[in-house]
Amino acid sequence: MSILTAPEHKLNIYCPSLTEYKRRETITIKIGDIPMGSDYPIRIQSMTTVDTMDTQGSIDEVIRMVDSGCEYVRITAPSVKEAQNLENIRNGLHKKGIFVPLIADIHFTPNAAEMAARIVEKVRINPGNYADRKRFEVIDYTDASYAAELERIREKFIPLIKICKEYGTAMRIGTNHGSLSDRILSRYGDTPLGMVESALEFLRICEELNYFNIALSMKSSNTQVMVEAYRLLVQRLDQEGLKPYPLHLGVTEAGEAEDGRIKSAVGIGTLLEDGLGDTVRVSLTEAPEKEAPVARALVERYHHRTPHAPIDAVNNCPINPFQYFRRDAQEVYNIGGHNVPRVIADYSDISVEQHEHLKSIGHFFLPVPDKWAMNDQGADFIYSGKTPIPFMLPNGLKEIMDHKQWLSHSDRDNKFPLLTVQEWETAEQSEISPSINFIKGTIHTFTIDFLEKICSEKNIVLLLNSENTHAMPEMRRFFYRLIELKIKTPVIIHRTYETDLGDSLTLYSATDIGGLLVDGFGDGTLLSPDFIYPVSHKEKLSIAAGYNSIAFGILQAARTRMSKTEYISCPSCGRTLFDLQETTAMIRKHTEHLKGIKIGIMGCIVNGPGEMADADYGYVGMGKDKIALYRGQEVIKRSVTAAKAVDELIELIREDGRWIEPGQDETYNLS
Repeated sequence: MSILTAPEHKLNIYCPSLTEYKRRETITIKIGDIPMGSDYPIRIQSMTTVDTMDTQGSIDEVIRMVDSGCEYVRITAPSVKEAQNLENIRNGLHKKGIFVPLIADIHFTPNAAEMAARIVEKVRINPGNYADRKRFEVIDYTDASYAAELERIREKFIPLIKICKEYGTAMRIGTNHGSLSDRILSRYGDTPLGMVESALEFLRICEELNYFNIALSMKSSNTQVMVEAYRLLVQRLDQEGLKPYPLHLGVTEAGEAEDGRIKSAVGIGTLLEDGLGDTVRVSLTEAPEKEAPVARALVERYHHRTPHAPIDAVNNCPINPFQYFRRDAQEVYNIGGHNVPRVIADYSDISVEQHEHLKSIGHFFLPVPDKWAMNDQGADFIYSGKTPIPFMLPNGLKEIMDHKQWLSHSDRDNKFPLLTVQEWETAEQSEISPSINFIKGTIHTFTIDFLEKICSEKNIVLLLNSENTHAMPEMRRFFYRLIELKIKTPVIIHRTYETDLGDSLTLYSATDIGGLLVDGFGDGTLLSPDFIYPVSHKEKLSIAAGYNSIAFGILQAARTRMSKTEYISCPSCGRTLFDLQETTAMIRKHTEHLKGIKIGIMGCIVNGPGEMADADYGYVGMGKDKIALYRGQEVIKRSVTAAKAVDELIELIREDGRWIEPGQDETYNLS
């Protein structure tokens, strides 16, 4: 459903500025001795994974988390006994001189929340299951019956508010996309609007009782939904005259390793770019002390964001930022239109002399039977710069070279030129490709005069870069301009990063490129390595493979091109009923060749069918050595022993006709 009410275009403005980096101004909330809000640095937090009843194990893990940079630590309290044991954990930490604020994570159990609020510095409640139950039922509410439900919620919630006020305890009202109540789903659907309204119902009760020590979150494993929900939340708070509460940012069930970092950056980084967010939790299926450094790397990027080069201001956002629509771009060759975003591999500083040099970007030559094969992350184009590739490329890979080299090449029909704006403007008709020409530039070189000249051309793709420190908003401003001018020329997003950034390469590129993709901008990506020190040819090929993997990962995390199996796996907590890291690795080993299938791997029923709302299949802990298997949100098999669960999952996929034997498809990884 559309959120906007034309012609009130200013409702589209959801942050302090779409072009200037500014933190959103919020109230300050007190969480122990570490306050949160726009007057303070963006805080870092994470969540324990050991059983909350394991007091010493919890203490040891909290210490490791604090040492890794956590400023707040969340601990699950699924029942009253765990809530009571939070006091033992807190006392044990204090004896060791550790006074980090603790946050009790509550699902389903108001009595546990009320107990925890007397002990720890903050409680987190989920509006979807604090006073509601989820049975996946559609209920036809009248206004009167809905009002009666709200009154029931109010009666259950008020006791917690009063305790929090009495003890000075903060609260996070944390909506999760996958655990919206049947009541919310029945009225608002599975939408960002439903997520926002779920939180606002509880928030209005808090304000009525003059309780304001609150942070808010809108988390989802779907980055598009997550970004849209946070934006809409901020807009609705302002529209209703509610206080500007601090925001807790997070992508639920982001996963592990590179994929988890990319997905987190696409969601969290996109919001940070617009000055939204006051605390960050990166949810990885890894040890919790691995999360804080990733969150810190995301946040620290903005410590030196200002001053930055000015960007033309936006008074009326030309898109609906609360609902995904892909920008309408004309098709040029195989770019734009209804085509998936394309990936261009930059080999302009990497010599290609043998077939095997293309393995790094997913293309494999097989001497027997004398043909090429490609895996699911085979690049669509390769940019060779000034050094054309000396052999015939596979059909699935097209070459781009600098204009001067293209002019003298013998095969100008199957190779494509890359030009500067000046080269394009001075070229004769015979000096350009009738099929596709890539023109590189920035918002400054792609002037309005230039855009008006090319807008009717059918053989141009723009390669957009930015030298602005505030790069993503500057590039986004260019896309706004194209929409305002009704220009449908396809655009490739081009970013260059130094090769020694480590984890930050993944986080920065996913933010800069993913932040545009989730708004429907970009018809492909070119991720270029900046070799800042001499490296061997072998190392360059390895770096090219890494950049190619990141490019495909960003497209997948932004939900714009699915090239591999997606695992929606929770980061583990004290409720988890099996080893999530080991189980995720085992499931990945057997299923990672199933392109485009989404598999949810959840440690317990709390993070079960709701949290993996987007998954095609689910693997959910339901008891010791007992697994439930899901098709979508429907449980298909219960109480499957862990030893048989993966085989049963494969059989379920096979029953649906979606199973492919590894190696059966010739495009599967043959490296």
